[in-house]
Amino acid sequence: MNERPRTVVFAYSEVGHRCLGALIRSGANIRGVFTYKDDPGENTWFGSVAELAEENGIPVFTDVDLKSTGGGQLVRELDPEILFSFYYRDMIPRSILEIPRLGAFNMHGSLLPKYRGRACVNWAIIHGETETGPTLHWMTVRPDEGDIVDQEKVSIEPEDTAMTVMLKIAGAAETILLRNLTLIEAGKAPRTPQDHSRATYFGGRKPEDGRLDWNATAKEICDLVRAVTHPYPGAFTDIFGDRMFIWKATPLEDDTVHPPGTTISREPLVIAAGKGAVRVDEKSQERNG
Repeated sequence: MNERPRTVVFAYSEVGHRCLGALIRSGANIRGVFTYKDDPGENTWFGSVAELAEENGIPVFTDVDLKSTGGGQLVRELDPEILFSFYYRDMIPRSILEIPRLGAFNMHGSLLPKYRGRACVNWAIIHGETETGPTLHWMTVRPDEGDIVDQEKVSIEPEDTAMTVMLKIAGAAETILLRNLTLIEAGKAPRTPQDHSRATYFGGRKPEDGRLDWNATAKEICDLVRAVTHPYPGAFTDIFGDRMFIWKATPLEDDTVHPPGTTISREPLVIAAGKGAVRVDEKSQERNG
């Protein structure tokens, strides 16, 4: 019989898949996994949490309404002593967070207190950050505000996209989890209060947020491109009567007298920015109207 603390996991995406895998390999006493059914309309590039749990004989619960009486009762019946949330998409209510005697912990994809909220990797790239990283923290009813257990920095290189950074974060998240699991299970998890005065918060992003503003600098434009390129909806502009999606671009620092948005060259495609110019390295087009 597994004498380790009873654990319930809420997980999705690559971070969820990697962290669940780390718990399984460690021999954790996982009583149940809450996750989501894969959306056929979504560009799913990450491992399936549900399949991983099922392959290891762990009960799986998909698309549960945690705010409902039935959802809360389901968690109580699993009687968790520890709760983990790894990129679970929904807020977990206070009534559930108060169940585990050893604590509820969330893995967030930024170096808290910076970039609380949604799409933290995308926002970090958009803002030109050169590093980010996951944070494991105690969960509270207010998102991403709980005391920090541990963090691990990862670099954001000039050629990185949101996907490549997310893969770095997923690997670092495994490291953090395994580094602290023994302490968490012993009821001795570290807790360092966040400096709320340094907090920044960002909301989710919609496909329309990928529209390019050519008045921005060439670097800012290219940062947006790599922040929303595949598997995300992409950065776009209207040009030559069509909508053009730019999947890869290079900032050119050459000064230009052309107004922002002017096509300087077609082969290669170079477009003037508010400062410098952008060389379009990979694109696709859709006819407007």
